[in-house]
Amino acid sequence: MRKGREAFLLPLPRFLNEPATMFGSLMPREGKFFELFNQHAERIAEGSRELAGLMTNYGDLQARQRGIDQIDVIEKAADKITHETVALLHKTFITPFDRDSIHQLITQMDDILDLIQDVAESAMLYDLQRVTPEAQQLADLNQMCCDRVKTAVGMLSSMENADAILKICTEIDRLESDADRVMRSAMSKLFRDESDVRQLIKLKAIYELLESVSDKCEDVANVIEGVVLENA
Repeated sequence: MRKGREAFLLPLPRFLNEPATMFGSLMPREGKFFELFNQHAERIAEGSRELAGLMTNYGDLQARQRGIDQIDVIEKAADKITHETVALLHKTFITPFDRDSIHQLITQMDDILDLIQDVAESAMLYDLQRVTPEAQQLADLNQMCCDRVKTAVGMLSSMENADAILKICTEIDRLESDADRVMRSAMSKLFRDESDVRQLIKLKAIYELLESVSDKCEDVANVIEGVVLENA
């Protein structure tokens, strides 16, 4: 009787015998996410270096225009990476960590470069003729923040790096506080010493944009910190 039942059993379809083939396209592509994060973080570091150079060499008209153009190129490249990451997020069945955190991380990283571009474009649109040492100092602090964002993002693929990542996030918070202090001092000096009202308005706007870059780096650090604490 048992033998008879076996005679009526049909062979399993091939896709059921090879589940790895069937579900391969649904498996997580963790490496791709981290690759995209790292690519974007590299663009952030490049953009911050260009902005710091722009503020340092602002008196050189040709160097100024080259810096502004290069920041625009970097920002467009970062936008493509952001769009690719969001598209991958919609296609991926299992993600390396929380989907909302992935979306927050890549979009807020993109905000950093948007703000860097805003600084460069505003300086050109406002026809800013000179920058102050305080503006240069803010740009340098932003570069340090962005370099640390790049380092933290590069470690994110392994939770064995949890302690080191959290330490870098703390450093970003400290640098953001330093930028706040420079900003307050710069504003005080500006309103006290600047007699040209138009120059005052222009520099005030530039200071605020520069300081917003470090604020956004802190936002990214907070997202990274949350990912680490939830997954370590």
